[in-house]
Amino acid sequence: MCPECAADLPHVRSGRCSVCAQPLPGGGVCGQCLKRPPAFDASQAVFDYRFPLDGLVQGLKYHQRFSLAGFFAEEMVAAMFPREVDLILPMPLHRSRLAERGFNQAVEIARPLARLAGVPLALDGALRLRATPKLEGLSRQERRATLRGAFACGRDLAGARVAVVDDVMTSGATLDELARCLKRSGASRVENLVVARTPPPG
Repeated sequence: MCPECAADLPHVRSGRCSVCAQPLPGGGVCGQCLKRPPAFDASQAVFDYRFPLDGLVQGLKYHQRFSLAGFFAEEMVAAMFPREVDLILPMPLHRSRLAERGFNQAVEIARPLARLAGVPLALDGALRLRATPKLEGLSRQERRATLRGAFACGRDLAGARVAVVDDVMTSGATLDELARCLKRSGASRVENLVVARTPPPG
């Protein structure tokens, strides 16, 4: 991608909640995260999930444009590193979704990210036990009920600072459930590093 086109992408600017990465004038922690703290400790996104970035994310996810994974990783390293992280762990896919798609887009992004950042990659850090349905339109309680028990951790994470990598953060419910699982396995800190954050409705 040429520098001019890259500069036109919807980069996240300052003024974000440090926990959920939603817009928050002045930064800090938003009221929602103070009222109901998620299991993860922090979130950071490089872009807002809107045109034309949404088309690039979909190009990787649904059309196997794997070169975009390297581009996303480079942008994430430039925006997010160096930082104190012991492991990079991609959001796992259920085996049925993996068989259908043929690859996990989070893994494709996490591989070059781990290499560029010099942080170990934990592909065996977590498993997705159930193929959960879309969460759009569900309440917070319904999302949590749907995701409960969806993950299992495949290793001892005692004291580890884990960075979970994903392509898009929407409600954060799936990342929340994964962080809960990782902390049960001993992780001391879990933060989300995502390519894009879906803006709040309206």
